[in-house]
Amino acid sequence: MRDQEKYFLDWQDRIQDRSRFYWLGRSIIMWIGGFLAFIIIDYLSVGLSFDNWITAFIVAGLVGLFNTLFWPVLARILLPFMVFTVGIGALLLNGFFIWLAGDFVEGFTIGGPALILTPLAMAAVTAFLSAILTIDDDATYYRSVIRKIKKGKIKFKEKPGIIFLEIDGLALNILNEAITNGSMPTLKRWLDEGTHKVTGWETDLSSQTGASQAGILHGNNNNIPAFRWVEKDNNNKIMVSTGLSDAPIIEKRISDGKGLLNCHGASRSNLFSGDAVDVIFTYSKLKNLRRFYSRAWYYVYSYPSNFARIVVLFGLDVLLDYASQLTHLIKNIRPRIRRGLIYPFVRGGANVFLREVTTAVLIGDMLEGKVDVAYVTYLGYDEIAHHSGTRDWDAFYALKKLDRQFHRLENAKKYAPRPYNLVVQSDHGQTNGATFLQRYGLTLEDLVRNLIPPETLIYSELSSNEDHFGQALQNPIKDSKLYLKGRGDLVAGESRYLFNRAVRKVDEAPVIRGKVLDYLQRHEIGQAPPKKPSSSEAQVIVLASGNLGLIYLTEYVKRLTFEQIKAIYPDLIPGLVQHEGIGFVMVHSEKYGPMAMGREGICYLKDGTIEGEDPLTPFGPRAREHLSRTDTFKHVPDILVNSFYDPVTNEVAAFEELVGSHGGLGGEQTQPFILHPSEWNMGSEEIVGAEKLHELLKRQLKEV
Repeated sequence: MRDQEKYFLDWQDRIQDRSRFYWLGRSIIMWIGGFLAFIIIDYLSVGLSFDNWITAFIVAGLVGLFNTLFWPVLARILLPFMVFTVGIGALLLNGFFIWLAGDFVEGFTIGGPALILTPLAMAAVTAFLSAILTIDDDATYYRSVIRKIKKGKIKFKEKPGIIFLEIDGLALNILNEAITNGSMPTLKRWLDEGTHKVTGWETDLSSQTGASQAGILHGNNNNIPAFRWVEKDNNNKIMVSTGLSDAPIIEKRISDGKGLLNCHGASRSNLFSGDAVDVIFTYSKLKNLRRFYSRAWYYVYSYPSNFARIVVLFGLDVLLDYASQLTHLIKNIRPRIRRGLIYPFVRGGANVFLREVTTAVLIGDMLEGKVDVAYVTYLGYDEIAHHSGTRDWDAFYALKKLDRQFHRLENAKKYAPRPYNLVVQSDHGQTNGATFLQRYGLTLEDLVRNLIPPETLIYSELSSNEDHFGQALQNPIKDSKLYLKGRGDLVAGESRYLFNRAVRKVDEAPVIRGKVLDYLQRHEIGQAPPKKPSSSEAQVIVLASGNLGLIYLTEYVKRLTFEQIKAIYPDLIPGLVQHEGIGFVMVHSEKYGPMAMGREGICYLKDGTIEGEDPLTPFGPRAREHLSRTDTFKHVPDILVNSFYDPVTNEVAAFEELVGSHGGLGGEQTQPFILHPSEWNMGSEEIVGAEKLHELLKRQLKEV
């Protein structure tokens, strides 16, 4: 017990020493940063003005004083407002303090856009100066810890906690390259010092976040055949892993209440909760606003300029993507896809906003010491690799910034009231390649359409595989479209009414009656384009998950056999198999069981018999095992299609418009990793499947 008390006292001394150094340097930086920001905004003439530089310097000092005295209290009181306004409340409070300080000093005025732009400018200048002078912004959190220590709210604990840090979409090979080329110096140091080891593991089919996180966090990814799938017995409902309504249903199916985070755990920016009660940005819980709010948000808003700093970094990342697009165009880097004007903002949300918010909350979790285990997903690399490529300079730059987050967490660990182990892992990788459409000039839907009768109604979803929060942005847009469509229908109805009235008036006018008759007799009627059916109306549904395609014949509730498909659509399976962009097609035969068929041969999955050449050879030694498991799923498609994989070029052909893709078999998309403490026993067997990884992690939690 004496050793514990000694450690506890040393721990308090470390925090207090750090805090004294921090507040001296930080106060000076904030003062100078505010002063320079006033000069910049005054020059822009957007609502801020002052008589002279001395006035601006005094007001900057007053703003710092107000922030020191009032921000900690007001931030706690107004925390729900700041959270539910996504940080806008923090900017408004910043602007109010500047206005209040200016009101005390004659010759200083602020209003209009300057109330928002000035806090942003202060954050930008302060962040720049802090980086140059190596002033650590995270030390702000330590002041809050000291206050809680003095009040007896935080006690030292001997029991270590574990923080799982998932890098979405990072393959083992690319991790090694990032460590070698200097993009991830923190992880390199851990490996060089021997505190951590890297172990590779292999994903299930499909290789995407929905299946992987279901397995890792809940130990059950059964019946998740892809990122999205059709449930024939549910009126052809398309389930989407990131659907705001679908994710809670999926978690309810896979959870037994004993997930990885069920005991004093926290879920941050994940798809599923792992049965944690404490959740932030967890997709399966997003619809429950009460679960969205947590006191842990305080560490995002614990000092005035933090959220403004995040907004500035967000803006810089948006500009960085535009620069990346221009670079790819000038250098003619291929494969290349069109990203558009909106995507950079989606990227900024994933790569900066969620990254910074998540790290701030995690630091708060560690300094509070209440969380035994936390699991967090960093989305930025996956998002950028999808659009820029897995080895693009842009992707490695994202990893460099992510490594900085790990360094911040490592520093925070030194001042936490309990020991914490940091574990870095990924849920899947990605494999590069020009898309199916780019290579062959047609989509998977087009290929299917060419092989079945032309009157067949087809519905498809071949859009980007946005693993996490894409639908959080898409749903409001869809709602707006529905509203506009409703308004459009109303306007169209009114237009038809006015048109009919006009025709009646024309018909009643004897002078031009002949012209109307001539118009009616001579006008050629054009054929309206066919209406795209809904998923419930379609006879065939085609879905994509990276280079994995799913074809459902939805007129039939049960999964059709090879023999039945052959009778109904005789050209469909041969046409798919013979296409050069298809690696293999899996169907279930009534006579032979599941079969994987390629252009040069067939693999009978039940007993491993090969006829001709084995089509699964390029896809790894466990391809048959993965396909056999997927074949047992309730909602497996009638026809499962996987693109080719070229081991020489290490490329696949995604059925979505993505440069780096994942979801199927082939290449690095199935080769993630876990970088864990060296003393962990990960077993002698290879780790195959997310459920197996879950078992190992649960065992480590029990041993801790």
